[in-house]
Amino acid sequence: MLVLSRKKNESIVINNDITIVVVEIRGDKVRLGVEAPKEVPVHRREVYDAIHRAVDASDPSPKDHEST
Repeated sequence: MLVLSRKKNESIVINNDITIVVVEIRGDKVRLGVEAPKEVPVHRREVYDAIHRAVDASDPSPKDHEST
């Protein structure tokens, strides 16, 4: 994991087309802005996990298991 320090209004760039900006720092909370192409899904981790749990629950095919 790459760990970076940023101040308010500073940013990082990922893969030339995704920018993460520190919008606000208040106490122990940091507000981030994400600029990404429309085709790139951006979710909070808990939403991402919920989406994948729902997809896994609706897919009856076995995952990562092979019969031998």
